[in-house]
Amino acid sequence: MKTVYTCFCTDVIHDGHLNIIKEAKKRGKVIVGCLSDEALIRYNKFPTISQEERIKLYKDIDGVEEVVIQNNMLYDDVIPIIQPDYVVHGDNWLNGPERAIRDNVEELLKVYGGELVDIPYTRNEKVKKIDVQLREKLAMPEYRRKRLRQLISIAPVVKVLEAHSGLTGLIVEKTVIEHDGKLDQFDAMWISSLCDSLSKGKPDIELVDMTSRFRTIDDIMEVTTKPIIFDGDTGGLTEHFVYTVRTLERMGVSAVIIEDKKGLKKNSLFGTEVEQTQATIEEFCEKIAAGKKAQLTDDFMIIARIESLILEKGMEDALKRSRAFVRAGADGIMIHSRKKDPAEILEFCDRFREEDKVTPIVVVPSSFNTITEEELIKHGVNIVIYANQLTRSAFPAMQQTAEDILKYHRAKEVDDRLMPINNIITLINEL
Repeated sequence: MKTVYTCFCTDVIHDGHLNIIKEAKKRGKVIVGCLSDEALIRYNKFPTISQEERIKLYKDIDGVEEVVIQNNMLYDDVIPIIQPDYVVHGDNWLNGPERAIRDNVEELLKVYGGELVDIPYTRNEKVKKIDVQLREKLAMPEYRRKRLRQLISIAPVVKVLEAHSGLTGLIVEKTVIEHDGKLDQFDAMWISSLCDSLSKGKPDIELVDMTSRFRTIDDIMEVTTKPIIFDGDTGGLTEHFVYTVRTLERMGVSAVIIEDKKGLKKNSLFGTEVEQTQATIEEFCEKIAAGKKAQLTDDFMIIARIESLILEKGMEDALKRSRAFVRAGADGIMIHSRKKDPAEILEFCDRFREEDKVTPIVVVPSSFNTITEEELIKHGVNIVIYANQLTRSAFPAMQQTAEDILKYHRAKEVDDRLMPINNIITLINEL
């Protein structure tokens, strides 16, 4: 009897999946691959039920004779072993980034003469409703909040891009590329104090109050599902910070990063050019401890940002602070620098990792932007935040458009560099 293989990554079986099984049964014995939790999480298809529950769900489908674990989105770990006569999949992977997966499967099948069968994708109101319900479930706080820890535990590095509105959140959520036969995308979003302030036309001095900043989070959370890291600036007074922690945790934010400075906040990239006061180790440890005591779940993370290199206090001060902050309960350490050469960042990471193999390290390569993620991974970095690139790319483009409309007294000259409005509309999720 011929064998037929198909892979599922769903938490709910609907008409589309049943149609795949029906078509598979016509060709032989049906084996279903259950995409593992690790593979799902890595490619941002976060499960709402356990791997064991998904296996049972697939086994209970009439016509399925066997369920196996698939640990790779590219099928490399199953097809050479099972060597199915057919691989069956919906035709939704004929276009877009997922085409790379299809091409990979096709090459694997060619080795021994297997056949790829594309089944017309099922589109009806029932399937659409289930897809919407799953997306909404993934956006719920109890599911979103824990995803950052999950990503840190399995991903070589967590790639984070800033978002400051619902639209930029959708860009982070939906941008997927195919490169070298693999799919890649951002893992999480950074709600930057700088970019949030700039989008409101305000200076980056903690002028925008937390109520307004929470509104930005709401706007982004309403249309996305990826985990969120919040830029908490200094955290404010310890007595206020505990309430910020409770609110962020309740909203479903995964982490807050606070910097060890006090007084009027100034952007770190000014360094010693402006007056900036670093909090004492004792003061900042007290704030971290109070925040950890206030949180109610184990999912939420408080990450301590060390400004010693920015303020030219030296490597030893940075390391001393990192040790103290971890002892105080910090779930991660962010080390920052405004130098174009990443040498001091890498030295910190190497020396920190000699003492601490576990605590996540976060870096923001805005100034030292020549370093690659692969290089940072080698030095023990867990999270890379691209903290302001969307804002900085949008501003010059919008300014040039405004200038050209004034110059030519019409919009024709700018049209060639504008994205068609229909392309923007496709980003928006419709119910």
